[in-house]
Amino acid sequence: MAGHSKWANIKRQKARVDAVKGKTFAKISREIIVAARNGIPDPEGNFQLRQAVEKAKAAGIPNENIERAIAKGAGTLGNESDNLEEIRYEGYGPGGVAILIEAFTDNRNRTAADLRSGFTKNGGNLGETGCVSWMFEQKGVVTLTGDITEDHLFEASLEGGAQTYELNEDSEGVTAEVFTEVSNLENLSQILKNQGFEVSEAQLRWIPSNTVEVTDPDLARTLLKLMDALEDLEDVQNVTANFEMSDQLMSLSMI
Repeated sequence: MAGHSKWANIKRQKARVDAVKGKTFAKISREIIVAARNGIPDPEGNFQLRQAVEKAKAAGIPNENIERAIAKGAGTLGNESDNLEEIRYEGYGPGGVAILIEAFTDNRNRTAADLRSGFTKNGGNLGETGCVSWMFEQKGVVTLTGDITEDHLFEASLEGGAQTYELNEDSEGVTAEVFTEVSNLENLSQILKNQGFEVSEAQLRWIPSNTVEVTDPDLARTLLKLMDALEDLEDVQNVTANFEMSDQLMSLSMI
């Protein structure tokens, strides 16, 4: 998709490191709590919750921890989720890169202060609401792994009402991302499963409408350091940016 940032691919690699650091559980747990609170606390009847639970299981989170998070979201286990709210922050990175941050927090002041510090220390600026969100459009994205042929993917994507798709190849093999309207995400995910594809994730994602090409190694290193710092903050769930850079430059900058 035009304007799709490679940061999504970086995040998949980074998730493996975060799992070792123990960060995966905290993020997915909050995702489960909010999903259970916003809908019925039953994965079978709550698509958002079902996706969060599947993500938790894939990350190796024990069932008892998943059930505890659902109970917290449903309000049947303590009041930990009473003040947990979803907030979107916006800002600029070095080189004029636009950045969107999605957070779950029980303390707006703390989260804003942490984000402001993360931006400032890494060459960016936390902005006002609306300063960059106009450059992004929210889409449903289904990520596929396993055996993928483009002819089969094309036919299944048409049947599922997808808008477009991307095939990606890395050291672990071929993956695909299929893009659709937000309201069609659950339908598309189910049709792709019915067609025999292995759905590793179905999520809402902000897609940039225009991108900034990063070619300078120093700028790339600073930018990725900022993205990493923002991702590492406790309250942050997702970070999206509108930059593009070559795989070679990305690899060098992550060393």
